[in-house]
Amino acid sequence: MVELGVRDVSFGYGSEVVIKNVTLNAFPGKMVAIIGPNGSGKTTLLKLLANIIKPSTGKIMFDGVDIRRMDKDEITKIVSYSPQENVIPGILTVYEVVLLGRIPYLSWRISRDDLEITKNVLEELGLEIYARKYANQLSGGERQMILIAQALVREPKLLLLDEPVSNLDIRNQLEILDLIKRITRQKEITTITVLHDLNLAARYADKLVVLNRGSIYTCGEPEAVLTPDMLSSVYGVEAKINRNNRFVQIIPIRPLNRGVEALGQNF
Repeated sequence: MVELGVRDVSFGYGSEVVIKNVTLNAFPGKMVAIIGPNGSGKTTLLKLLANIIKPSTGKIMFDGVDIRRMDKDEITKIVSYSPQENVIPGILTVYEVVLLGRIPYLSWRISRDDLEITKNVLEELGLEIYARKYANQLSGGERQMILIAQALVREPKLLLLDEPVSNLDIRNQLEILDLIKRITRQKEITTITVLHDLNLAARYADKLVVLNRGSIYTCGEPEAVLTPDMLSSVYGVEAKINRNNRFVQIIPIRPLNRGVEALGQNF
């Protein structure tokens, strides 16, 4: 289990500051969704957490340890990062694609443990029936499930997912997010995902982090974060919010400054 701590992190490309003084916490067994309009820095923040890029200022800590004090192999065994654009080689079978997630542990010879862990993850996700299929024979939803299996086979403590349900139909979106939520709780993983659709974020996330122009506008439980004032200020949209015991539903009424597409497509 890993508690993630981000303290006053900033990052820029040249003179352009993309992330500004971001501070947040994320805890094991909880799912955090990063939301915000296009260009707000969501993917950049995820890359910082994955140690793909380094912050200009501030600290990123795993269980209180600054990642700058950890070697690359140690970080790779803790963190699994699945980018939005993740190409699966069509010449590999599903089993081989998932096994590649064990790269941090693999040597010149694949161990019995690596094979067993891969088999167990495929069975746990109900994907064993695809094991011998080639990746290019799968549908979009099946391919996305395989990428999640590849991330999980590393047995990460911190799972970072960038738009894991983009370009999928609503059934596949719900199935994949149900899976992520279940695995996060069962394995007590700290999960952080970027989501475009605010209604899906409200349904599945334990905590929402709203990015706007590289800074955190607000964060907290979905019921507290998703308000008409936030939608107006951050997304430039007038919207109605329906609430019941389990879900928050956002219904856009009209754009104020920007288009309603930032809210996602499922209302």
